[in-house]
Amino acid sequence: MDYSIRPVRADEWEKVRELRLVALQDPVAHLAFVETYETAVAQPDSFWQGRTANASEDGEGRVRQFVAETPDGRWIGTTTVLVERPSDAEPLFGEPAKVDQTHLVGVYVRPEARGAGVIDALFRTAVEWSWALPEPTIERVRLYVHEDNARAGAFYRRFGFVPTGERTVMPGSGSGYDLEYEVPRPGPQQAV
Repeated sequence: MDYSIRPVRADEWEKVRELRLVALQDPVAHLAFVETYETAVAQPDSFWQGRTANASEDGEGRVRQFVAETPDGRWIGTTTVLVERPSDAEPLFGEPAKVDQTHLVGVYVRPEARGAGVIDALFRTAVEWSWALPEPTIERVRLYVHEDNARAGAFYRRFGFVPTGERTVMPGSGSGYDLEYEVPRPGPQQAV
């Protein structure tokens, strides 16, 4: 499958909305996302415009959404990276950050693109973006996966994420716990 990975652009809010709504209809969406299809579809255009502008390549740098795009312009996957700092007034998820870190959220690959390396390419890009930030120096990349989301958990471990032992209950993710996984910043001899 031919595709490229790139950050979203602010004017692509309609495509961001469309892919998010598709993702929220996935059979494991109730485990993987903290919002529902019903909540997302009810959001006004201004919500999607702001969300996309903030996460775009021209955004402020605290959020970046990456997409996998085919040569004909179809989006087949996405992930979003959030920068979290100990000095943040309110934590985005779970406990406040203890170190400067990024947090991967909104991970989705269309079913017909699964198994083609799309998720690997999205994660490589997201993790490399995290390590390349000039300020703050990111010490780890983290994510949460619901304990019942075996498909996602298997990929995260294969990619190199390790469980930290921390767990939380995310709003909207059903019963059970969401488990924290991380990839620490590589040392001089390590590669991602």
